[in-house]
Amino acid sequence: MRKVVFNQKGGVGKSTITCNLAAISAHQGKRTLVVDLDPQGNSTHYLLGQASTELPVTLADFFDQVLNFKLNPKSTDEFVIASPFPDLHVMPSHPELEDLQGKLESRYKIYKLRDALDELSEQFDIIYIDTPPALNFYTRSALIAANGCLIPFDCDDFSRRALYSLLANVEEIKADHNRNLAVEGIVVNQFQPRATLPQKMVQELVNEGLPVLSPYLSSSVKVKESHEQCKPMIHLDARHKLSQEYIALHDTLARKYGT
Repeated sequence: MRKVVFNQKGGVGKSTITCNLAAISAHQGKRTLVVDLDPQGNSTHYLLGQASTELPVTLADFFDQVLNFKLNPKSTDEFVIASPFPDLHVMPSHPELEDLQGKLESRYKIYKLRDALDELSEQFDIIYIDTPPALNFYTRSALIAANGCLIPFDCDDFSRRALYSLLANVEEIKADHNRNLAVEGIVVNQFQPRATLPQKMVQELVNEGLPVLSPYLSSSVKVKESHEQCKPMIHLDARHKLSQEYIALHDTLARKYGT
């Protein structure tokens, strides 16, 4: 099972959602991989901490190998790095991904990520893919490689306006490149239950029949502490309200879609 977390808007919590769901999968004993396609590398830093600054290989090396034929190429699993957390691994990002993007797109290497993850399918029970805040080469590669798509929504009017075109883009990629791709749901993030506007926005999405997932993820300063310590919530404070919401969301997805 491969899940891509995607939204063309930045700051909606893609990396936080990716890493926390992945950490719960691993904590429950599933062999879990996070693929960080965002050149900013937030998921990489979140899961690897200081070690993320001195990695032997990254996804930039993988895509460079895709572009430049080598007689003795590295195997795909050589680009996987173990995190400090049991059963949780990372294909780490690097800023050079930004420079490689144009070359990869011009040479139509859009299916290479899917091929690589096919090779890793026997090693991992579940793969989470974090994407840049844009519908670019890396995001399209992720949507082509995935089975399911999770869309973060931060109860903001700009997110609401962008949601419909985002859903249309996913459907277009499904029609053209990946008929197995399904929108598993909209993840409501930074939800404030006592505020009128977030409640109204989310209820409108539900009334329209959009696949809004529950529970909604609360707004909490604890997540900033989680980022600072490079510990997903399940490892920082498993009893915290937000940790329990993540666990409930993870288990809902597992029941509905498997793994």
